[in-house]
Amino acid sequence: MCRNIRQLYNFDPPSSEDEVRAAAVQYVRKVGGFSKPSKANEEAYERAVDAVAAATAHLLDELVTTAPPKDREVEAAKARARSAARFAVQAGRPSAAA
Repeated sequence: MCRNIRQLYNFDPPSSEDEVRAAAVQYVRKVGGFSKPSKANEEAYERAVDAVAAATAHLLDELVTTAPPKDREVEAAKARARSAARFAVQAGRPSAAA
């Protein structure tokens, strides 16, 4: 999964429309291969973002779980710890140029 797309399901409070749209933008950017569309592709890009956001919102509305909702702050702290560990390991590796 693209690292920039965050899990949106089963949080308290639920994911906002802005979060859903941001994930849709990241998805369309990844699939389309560019971060900003040309003027010729701008309309198609926006339609795709709208469609992906709508499909994502629909999915989130229909999913069910018995698990308790996750706390955003706790999940963010876990992600920061994983990132710190990952980059600490990479910093300890010799560079390819050495």
